[in-house]
Amino acid sequence: MAQALRLQDSASRTRSHELAELEDAQLAAASLDGEARAFTVLADRYHARLLNFIHRMIGDRERAEDLVQETFVRIHRHLQRYDQNRKFSTWAYTIAGNLAKNELRNRSRNPMVLFQTIKRNWEADHRPLEWEDNRYRPDDLYRKRDLRAKVEQAVSELPEHHRVVFVLRELEGKTYEEISEITAVNLGTVKSRLNRARNSFAQLIAPLID
Repeated sequence: MAQALRLQDSASRTRSHELAELEDAQLAAASLDGEARAFTVLADRYHARLLNFIHRMIGDRERAEDLVQETFVRIHRHLQRYDQNRKFSTWAYTIAGNLAKNELRNRSRNPMVLFQTIKRNWEADHRPLEWEDNRYRPDDLYRKRDLRAKVEQAVSELPEHHRVVFVLRELEGKTYEEISEITAVNLGTVKSRLNRARNSFAQLIAPLID
Protein backbone atom coordinates (compact mmCIF):
# COMPACT_ATOMS: atom_id res chain seq x y z
CA MET A 1 0.00 0.00 0.00
CA ALA A 2 2.75 2.43 1.01
CA GLN A 3 4.73 1.63 -2.13
CA ALA A 4 1.64 2.19 -4.28
CA LEU A 5 1.11 5.60 -2.65
CA ARG A 6 4.74 6.53 -3.25
CA LEU A 7 4.45 5.55 -6.90
CA GLN A 8 1.25 7.55 -7.23
CA ASP A 9 2.87 10.58 -5.61
CA SER A 10 5.89 10.28 -7.88
CA ALA A 11 3.68 10.04 -10.95
CA SER A 12 1.73 13.09 -9.79
CA ARG A 13 4.92 15.15 -9.37
CA THR A 14 6.13 14.05 -12.79
CA ARG A 15 2.84 15.07 -14.37
CA SER A 16 2.89 18.44 -12.59
CA HIS A 17 6.40 19.05 -13.90
CA GLU A 18 5.31 18.10 -17.41
CA LEU A 19 2.39 20.52 -17.23
CA ALA A 20 4.63 23.35 -16.01
CA GLU A 21 6.72 22.95 -19.18
CA LEU A 22 3.73 23.42 -21.50
CA GLU A 23 2.89 26.62 -23.37
CA ASP A 24 -0.23 28.55 -22.35
CA ALA A 25 -2.28 27.32 -25.32
CA GLN A 26 -1.29 23.72 -24.57
CA LEU A 27 -2.40 24.12 -20.96
CA ALA A 28 -5.72 25.55 -22.11
CA ALA A 29 -6.21 22.59 -24.45
CA ALA A 30 -5.29 20.12 -21.69
CA SER A 31 -7.76 21.78 -19.35
CA LEU A 32 -10.52 21.49 -21.95
CA ASP A 33 -9.61 17.81 -22.30
CA GLY A 34 -10.32 17.28 -18.62
CA GLU A 35 -6.89 17.76 -17.01
CA ALA A 36 -7.87 19.82 -13.96
CA ARG A 37 -4.27 20.48 -12.92
CA ALA A 38 -3.58 22.20 -16.24
CA PHE A 39 -5.85 25.11 -15.36
CA THR A 40 -4.25 25.36 -11.90
CA VAL A 41 -0.84 25.71 -13.54
CA LEU A 42 -2.22 28.35 -15.90
CA ALA A 43 -3.80 30.31 -13.04
CA ASP A 44 -0.62 30.13 -10.96
CA ARG A 45 1.37 31.39 -13.94
CA TYR A 46 -0.75 34.53 -14.34
CA HIS A 47 -2.11 35.26 -10.87
CA ALA A 48 0.58 37.70 -9.71
CA ARG A 49 0.75 39.52 -13.04
CA LEU A 50 -3.00 40.04 -13.29
CA LEU A 51 -3.26 40.99 -9.63
CA ASN A 52 -0.63 43.71 -10.03
CA PHE A 53 -2.30 44.96 -13.21
CA ILE A 54 -5.75 45.24 -11.60
CA HIS A 55 -4.29 46.76 -8.43
CA ARG A 56 -2.55 49.46 -10.44
CA MET A 57 -5.77 50.16 -12.29
CA ILE A 58 -8.10 50.48 -9.30
CA GLY A 59 -5.72 51.29 -6.42
CA ASP A 60 -7.30 48.82 -3.99
CA ARG A 61 -5.37 45.63 -3.25
CA GLU A 62 -8.19 43.87 -1.42
CA ARG A 63 -10.69 44.50 -4.21
CA ALA A 64 -8.06 43.56 -6.79
CA GLU A 65 -7.81 40.13 -5.12
CA ASP A 66 -11.55 39.68 -5.64
CA LEU A 67 -11.37 40.79 -9.25
CA VAL A 68 -8.44 38.54 -10.14
CA GLN A 69 -10.42 35.58 -8.79
CA GLU A 70 -13.39 36.68 -10.91
CA THR A 71 -11.03 36.93 -13.89
CA PHE A 72 -10.05 33.28 -13.52
CA VAL A 73 -13.66 32.23 -12.98
CA ARG A 74 -14.54 33.85 -16.31
CA ILE A 75 -11.50 32.41 -18.06
CA HIS A 76 -12.41 28.93 -16.87
CA ARG A 77 -16.08 29.36 -17.75
CA HIS A 78 -15.33 30.58 -21.29
CA LEU A 79 -12.14 28.64 -21.98
CA GLN A 80 -13.71 26.95 -24.99
CA ARG A 81 -13.96 30.40 -26.62
CA TYR A 82 -10.23 31.03 -26.36
CA ASP A 83 -8.64 31.24 -29.80
CA GLN A 84 -5.40 29.29 -29.49
CA ASN A 85 -3.93 31.29 -32.37
CA ARG A 86 -3.92 34.34 -30.09
CA LYS A 87 -1.69 34.87 -27.07
CA PHE A 88 -3.40 33.65 -23.92
CA SER A 89 -1.94 36.58 -21.98
CA THR A 90 -3.72 39.06 -24.26
CA TRP A 91 -7.07 37.34 -23.69
CA ALA A 92 -6.51 37.18 -19.92
CA TYR A 93 -5.49 40.84 -19.69
CA THR A 94 -8.56 41.81 -21.74
CA ILE A 95 -10.88 40.10 -19.26
CA ALA A 96 -9.02 41.55 -16.26
CA GLY A 97 -8.98 45.02 -17.81
CA ASN A 98 -12.71 44.96 -18.48
CA LEU A 99 -13.43 43.98 -14.87
CA ALA A 100 -11.14 46.76 -13.61
CA LYS A 101 -12.82 49.34 -15.85
CA ASN A 102 -16.27 48.20 -14.67
CA GLU A 103 -15.10 48.58 -11.08
CA LEU A 104 -13.93 52.15 -11.73
CA ARG A 105 -17.21 53.04 -13.42
CA ASN A 106 -19.23 51.60 -10.55
CA ARG A 107 -17.22 53.66 -8.09
CA SER A 108 -17.76 56.84 -10.07
CA ARG A 109 -21.51 56.24 -9.78
CA ASN A 110 -21.34 55.44 -6.08
CA PRO A 111 -19.56 58.10 -3.95
CA MET A 112 -19.88 55.98 -0.80
CA VAL A 113 -17.93 53.11 -2.39
CA LEU A 114 -15.22 55.55 -3.46
CA PHE A 115 -15.06 57.10 0.03
CA GLN A 116 -14.81 53.69 1.69
CA THR A 117 -11.98 52.71 -0.65
CA ILE A 118 -10.04 55.89 0.12
CA LYS A 119 -10.63 55.50 3.86
CA ARG A 120 -9.46 51.88 3.78
CA ASN A 121 -6.28 52.96 2.02
CA TRP A 122 -5.68 55.65 4.65
CA GLU A 123 -5.74 52.94 7.29
CA ALA A 124 -3.78 50.35 5.31
CA ASP A 125 -0.25 51.10 6.45
CA HIS A 126 0.06 47.46 7.49
CA ARG A 127 -0.48 46.24 3.93
CA PRO A 128 2.53 44.54 2.35
CA LEU A 129 4.33 46.82 -0.08
CA GLU A 130 5.07 45.60 -3.56
CA TRP A 131 8.53 45.32 -5.05
CA GLU A 132 10.16 45.13 -1.63
CA ASP A 133 13.80 44.08 -1.85
CA ASN A 134 15.47 43.18 1.44
CA ARG A 135 18.94 43.74 0.00
CA TYR A 136 18.43 47.46 0.56
CA ARG A 137 19.23 49.23 3.82
CA PRO A 138 16.17 50.54 5.69
CA ASP A 139 16.75 54.15 4.61
CA ASP A 140 17.22 53.08 0.96
CA LEU A 141 14.14 50.90 1.15
CA TYR A 142 12.10 53.76 2.58
CA ARG A 143 13.07 56.01 -0.32
CA LYS A 144 12.25 53.23 -2.79
CA ARG A 145 8.85 52.65 -1.21
CA ASP A 146 8.17 56.36 -1.05
CA LEU A 147 8.92 56.81 -4.75
CA ARG A 148 6.70 53.92 -5.75
CA ALA A 149 3.88 55.27 -3.62
CA LYS A 150 4.17 58.57 -5.49
CA VAL A 151 4.23 56.80 -8.85
CA GLU A 152 1.07 54.89 -7.94
CA GLN A 153 -0.55 58.10 -6.74
CA ALA A 154 0.20 59.83 -10.04
CA VAL A 155 -1.01 56.84 -12.07
CA SER A 156 -4.28 56.75 -10.11
CA GLU A 157 -5.00 60.33 -11.16
CA LEU A 158 -4.81 59.59 -14.87
CA PRO A 159 -8.15 59.31 -16.72
CA GLU A 160 -9.27 55.70 -17.09
CA HIS A 161 -8.56 55.38 -20.84
CA HIS A 162 -5.10 56.89 -20.37
CA ARG A 163 -4.35 54.90 -17.22
CA VAL A 164 -4.98 51.52 -18.82
CA VAL A 165 -2.58 52.10 -21.74
CA PHE A 166 0.03 53.65 -19.42
CA VAL A 167 -0.10 50.72 -16.98
CA LEU A 168 -0.01 48.13 -19.76
CA ARG A 169 2.95 49.75 -21.52
CA GLU A 170 5.06 51.31 -18.77
CA LEU A 171 4.37 48.96 -15.86
CA GLU A 172 3.41 45.69 -17.54
CA GLY A 173 5.72 45.99 -20.57
CA LYS A 174 3.09 45.10 -23.18
CA THR A 175 3.70 45.86 -26.85
CA TYR A 176 1.56 48.38 -28.72
CA GLU A 177 -0.04 45.51 -30.62
CA GLU A 178 -0.93 43.67 -27.39
CA ILE A 179 -2.37 46.85 -25.88
CA SER A 180 -4.45 47.35 -29.01
CA GLU A 181 -5.91 43.85 -28.65
CA ILE A 182 -6.48 44.16 -24.90
CA THR A 183 -8.21 47.54 -25.11
CA ALA A 184 -9.93 46.91 -28.47
CA VAL A 185 -8.72 50.20 -29.95
CA ASN A 186 -6.52 50.74 -33.00
CA LEU A 187 -2.76 51.25 -32.85
CA GLY A 188 -2.97 54.94 -33.67
CA THR A 189 -5.32 55.52 -30.75
CA VAL A 190 -3.12 53.47 -28.43
CA LYS A 191 -0.07 55.57 -29.32
CA SER A 192 -2.00 58.83 -29.02
CA ARG A 193 -3.43 57.90 -25.62
CA LEU A 194 -0.07 56.69 -24.40
CA ASN A 195 1.62 59.92 -25.46
CA ARG A 196 -1.00 61.97 -23.61
CA ALA A 197 -0.79 59.65 -20.60
CA ARG A 198 2.98 60.07 -20.42
CA ASN A 199 2.67 63.86 -20.61
CA SER A 200 -0.01 63.89 -17.92
CA PHE A 201 1.98 61.52 -15.74
CA ALA A 202 5.07 63.75 -16.01
CA GLN A 203 3.02 66.76 -14.90
CA LEU A 204 1.45 64.83 -12.01
CA ILE A 205 4.67 63.27 -10.72
CA ALA A 206 6.85 66.38 -10.95
CA PRO A 207 5.50 68.20 -7.86
CA LEU A 208 5.57 64.95 -5.88
CA ILE A 209 9.29 64.35 -6.35
CA ASP A 210 10.65 67.92 -6.36
